[in-house]
Amino acid sequence: MAAHSTVKLDDAVASVASGVRHVWREGLIISLSSSRLSTSVDPRLHRLRALDGWRGISILLVLAGHMLPIGPKWLHLNVMVAAAGLSIFFCLSGFLIVSMLLRNSSVLAFFVRRFFRILPLAWLVLLAMLIVVQPAAGVWSSNLFFYSNLVPHALLPYGKQLWSLSVEMQFYLFAGVAVAAFGTGSLLLLVPAACVAITLARAIYGMEFSIVTWFCVDEILAGGMLALFVNLSSFARVGQKWPPTVTLVLMAALFLTCHEQLGPANYFRAYVAALLVYSTIYPREGWLQTALSSAPLSYCAKLSYALYVIHPLTCAGWLGEGDVVTRYSKRLLSFTLAFLAAHISSTYYEKYWNDFGHRLASYIERKKAKQDSHLINRNTQSVSWKS
Repeated sequence: MAAHSTVKLDDAVASVASGVRHVWREGLIISLSSSRLSTSVDPRLHRLRALDGWRGISILLVLAGHMLPIGPKWLHLNVMVAAAGLSIFFCLSGFLIVSMLLRNSSVLAFFVRRFFRILPLAWLVLLAMLIVVQPAAGVWSSNLFFYSNLVPHALLPYGKQLWSLSVEMQFYLFAGVAVAAFGTGSLLLLVPAACVAITLARAIYGMEFSIVTWFCVDEILAGGMLALFVNLSSFARVGQKWPPTVTLVLMAALFLTCHEQLGPANYFRAYVAALLVYSTIYPREGWLQTALSSAPLSYCAKLSYALYVIHPLTCAGWLGEGDVVTRYSKRLLSFTLAFLAAHISSTYYEKYWNDFGHRLASYIERKKAKQDSHLINRNTQSVSWKS
C-alpha cells in the first residue's frame, strides 16, 4: 500500500513537472499552464535575482554579527543579527536543494554537484586548521566528515561557524537518500512532516538555539517546504500581490524570532524566514526588487560561501588582539582580507572544482538518460511482441 502511494506521488510530481515553462537554475519562475504549475529549463537565466539578493543580505548579516559591535552588549544584538543571516541562508539552501531534486531524478548527479560545490574549499580550510591545531583523531574525522556539530568540543578555533555546513551536508544526505529509496514523491511527505516534527521537538525540549541537527534542521526544511509550495501549488503566486511593507514586517519579525531573550518566539524563526523569502520570490517592479537585484548584493551572493568559510580567519592572531577599540579598529582590514580571499577563491579555486562537478554530473545524467531510453525501447518491444 505504501509503495502504491509512493508511485502515485511520483506520477503526480512527474505530471506536474512535465508542463512547466520556466525554471531558473538556482531558483524558479513558475508559470500557470492549464490550471496546473510546471517547470522547464530556461538556459538564459541561471538564478532568481531576488534569491541572490537574499543570499547577499544573509552573508552581510552574518559578517556584521560576527565582526562588528552592534549596539550595547546587554541587548545581545550581535547574536540576533548573525542568527537572522544564517536563518535566511538555511532557507535558501533548503529551497535550492528540494527544487533541484524535484526537477532532476539523478540522485548521483545531485550528490556530485553539491559535493564539488562544498567540499573543495571546506576541506582546504579545515585541513589547514587541523594541521595547525593538531587535535585528537576524533576531531579530525568529525570535521572532515561533517558531524562535528554532534560531537562535544569538536569545533575548531576560527572554524566554529562550520557547524552549519555539517547540518547542510547531513540534510543533503537525508534528501538524496530519501529520493533514491522512495522516489521524488516522498519529498511531499517527508519534508513537511520532518520540518514540523523538528520544530515540535525543539519546543518540547526547550531548544530555542541549537547546533544539533535534529534541533535546528527545520530551518532548512522550511525552505524545502517553500520549494514544494512554489513548484507544485496552484496558489503559489498569491504572494506576488503582497506589498513591500509585508516584506519589511517579516524582516522585523525574523529579527525578533532570532533574539535569544524572546524565548518561544525562536521556534517560529524557520517559518518567518521562509515567508520572508517567499514574499519576494516572483519578479515585480518596485524599489524592493531593484534593491534585491542590485549589483553589490549579487556580488556578495557570488562570494557568500567563501566569505562564510573564510571570514573568522581574518580576525585571527594580531588582527584579533588588543582591547575593544584596538580590535575593532582593525576590522576594516579584516573585511578587506575576507573579501579579497573570497573573491580569489570563488573566481578561481572554487570555480575550477564547481565546473568539474557540473561536467561530471552532466555526464552521469546523459548516461542515465541513455540507459532509461534503452530500457523504454526494450519494454516497448516486449509489449509489442506479446501483443
